Amino acid sequence: MTTRPSARIPLTVIGGFLGAGKTTLLNRWLRAAQGRRMAVLVNDFGALNIDAALIEGASGDTIALTNGCVCCQIGDDLSRALIQVLEAPTPFDAVVIEASGVSDPWRIAQLGMAAPELALEGVIVLVDAGAVMAQVRDPLLTDTLERQLEAADLVVVNKIDRVEAEELARVREWVSATAGKTPRFETAQAELPMVLLDGLSLAGARSARDEPGCTHEGHAHQGHGHDHGAQFDTWSCRPERVFDAGALRAWLRDAPAGLLRLKGLLRTGDAEWSEIQFAGRHGTLRKLAAPGHATAVLAIGLQGQLPRAALAAAFERDGQAPAS
Repeated sequence: MTTRPSARIPLTVIGGFLGAGKTTLLNRWLRAAQGRRMAVLVNDFGALNIDAALIEGASGDTIALTNGCVCCQIGDDLSRALIQVLEAPTPFDAVVIEASGVSDPWRIAQLGMAAPELALEGVIVLVDAGAVMAQVRDPLLTDTLERQLEAADLVVVNKIDRVEAEELARVREWVSATAGKTPRFETAQAELPMVLLDGLSLAGARSARDEPGCTHEGHAHQGHGHDHGAQFDTWSCRPERVFDAGALRAWLRDAPAGLLRLKGLLRTGDAEWSEIQFAGRHGTLRKLAAPGHATAVLAIGLQGQLPRAALAAAFERDGQAPAS
């Protein structure tokens, strides 16, 4: 189990229109959990089609898997399903909620954020590259599709193997116009690496051994099977100085483009510590009691897009902002 300074469980919400690949993604993550105990909340067990070899047992609205993960059927009350997960005798390493194909994933994320035991990792929205341009021409669907993308911390353009270059260019143009600077990931068959579920676990394990200072080298984490730009760069820093909380919040409101995830523990006073988090387009700064951990800032972005210079300027010892 990954050690987290806040002791909160990371929450990921997966959205996207019908047929975009949400269920395929969930099945991939369940099969590749590799020791992470995931709680997956879905609307319909039947749509998941979980590999029978993974199923250990089922009881009511819950399916227990052999790898320690569980799938819970939401039914009519997401809040009740979340409470059941959070009250489990053995805490989970991650909670993943699959939003229905026509729902607003950000509203679901807000409900999850209301639980103090959870920390939002981000909202991932999948787009069907072969169908979305026809869908957005339907006035009954346009608003739903646009709201889903506007909620995303990461847009996953899926099924790119099914479209010609000209159609993919039109999809990219629409995604850019709708989602702005939100990071975009392109793939086939929903082949997203597990690093997106717990974005900084690998970087965190490495950084814990680092001496104070900053790491400028990139570390790429390859996705499964295909190479559609499916690599990630990480950056880490161990700043020892005291930061100004107001300046940190201002930096989060205008975080540099290309930053996908950021987590950290920073000193924000002589005896004050704060947890900093950023996911796609949402950032938070939260005071902590004595955390018992060294300072650390860990960032992840798509390969070639991670804003290293901006991160160094913000968090290195001699940087100008957001220092006190």
